[in-house]
Amino acid sequence: MPEQDSQRNALPEGIFSLLDTDLYKLTMQCAIFKYLPEAHVTYAFTNRTPHMRLTRKAYQWLQQQIKKLANILVSPEEIQFLRKTCPYLSPSYLRFLSSFRLRPSQQISTLFRPLNDTGGAEDVGDLQMDVEGRWLDTILYEVPLLALTSEAYFRFCDRDWDHDEQEEKAYDKGAKLMANGCIFSEFGSRRRRDYHTQDLVLRGLKKAQDEVARRGWQGKLSGTSNVHFAMKYGILPVGTVAHEWFMGIASITNDYTHANEAALRYWVGCFGEGVLGIALTDTFGTPVFLKAFSRTMPTPEDAERDAVVTQIPGATGAPVSPPDSPDREQRGPDYVTSKGRSYARIFQGVRQDSGNPLEFVKLMKDFYHSEGITEKKTIVFSDSLNVERCLEYKKVAEEAGFAPSFGVGTFLTNDFLHLSDGTKSAPLNIVIKISSAGGRPAVKISDNVGKNTGDSETVHKVKETLGYVEKTWAQGDEKTRWGTDASEATTVMNQEK
Repeated sequence: MPEQDSQRNALPEGIFSLLDTDLYKLTMQCAIFKYLPEAHVTYAFTNRTPHMRLTRKAYQWLQQQIKKLANILVSPEEIQFLRKTCPYLSPSYLRFLSSFRLRPSQQISTLFRPLNDTGGAEDVGDLQMDVEGRWLDTILYEVPLLALTSEAYFRFCDRDWDHDEQEEKAYDKGAKLMANGCIFSEFGSRRRRDYHTQDLVLRGLKKAQDEVARRGWQGKLSGTSNVHFAMKYGILPVGTVAHEWFMGIASITNDYTHANEAALRYWVGCFGEGVLGIALTDTFGTPVFLKAFSRTMPTPEDAERDAVVTQIPGATGAPVSPPDSPDREQRGPDYVTSKGRSYARIFQGVRQDSGNPLEFVKLMKDFYHSEGITEKKTIVFSDSLNVERCLEYKKVAEEAGFAPSFGVGTFLTNDFLHLSDGTKSAPLNIVIKISSAGGRPAVKISDNVGKNTGDSETVHKVKETLGYVEKTWAQGDEKTRWGTDASEATTVMNQEK
């Protein structure tokens, strides 16, 4: 495949913009900047497809790319884009971001563990990768490190593919979604095959979006989670918050009973009511989250009196600042308007990211009904979607009275076939999760046992504390989430000889 190799090597490699990340990393960094600038955390890498290993050559390339992250600064043009497009990011945070630098030599440690160490470039092995430092300084590593790891694998390990027709495939997928009335965003940064693939995907989706009016389609491309590509293609960056926010606050407070409410309160305190208003429900299980979601959002006066849930140890301020406080830089209504209103009323909707989506729709319908909430709410589905699943979930959600939308990721940015035989070239299923905060383990429970993350003893204790009911989902096998490489069995046998 010399021609394909030549074309691939000529394309941009690695990461060259700090905005080549998901929006929610910036929004969380903004909240951390305001409230928890000195919090110390660690992150750990997990390969949920452990049979798909890097070669030594791939690992060495990854090391080089990680070192290059130290050279990247946010440009004045990028800051201006954020100032104009994301007004909820405070001026003081944008000033901080304008001079922000990653320091990978001090913050990242990697290790390659070969299965059969010959010292050769083609030795295969397991990757260990850890990040440590202040939360404020390290939160932007997750997305680029995952994207680089995926690129390393498909640049050096699985090379039986090319970029041909990726733009056309993205157009076809987008057109089908829009023709069927789906409102969706591109969520594929973390596990993309490489930068060029995501670029082609956005081009295809933009072409489909440009035909919406002419064809009378009711759906639309609402944006991309990737801030760099949003800027490049003139579309909205979208996203709100990740599990990391809830996990970090629970670990720092060591109070899992109140962690969901504390996270919600600080979030609204930073950005305001009705801003970034899609709540992520499943960090410690959705039923537990809904108990916090039903609670009343405090006024500033209430917050001052509520020391148990309000103040995170080490936080630089209360989670609800008075409307005239100099700390209140964001736009939005005064918090006094929230008196007597629950988080469930204040937030526009919720995001479903684990477990059975159909059961989730019923659970949320029953919850909103029990709260006396009749206005239409949004459900954002974001767990391993493809076109067929989007259409299925859309029908069920609309019948239940919701406005569905979809965050489609790996299905768009890492959907390939092997050139040699037409079989699936399966994506890596890799994650980097916050593993400790404030010196204590950080864990995620989720709505599917397959997505439990973190120290097993802490996971067990948290489940006991919260009365968590274990759930599994037939489609929730993380090892085969996006299909199975036809050569998997042979690969595993060869690697482990």
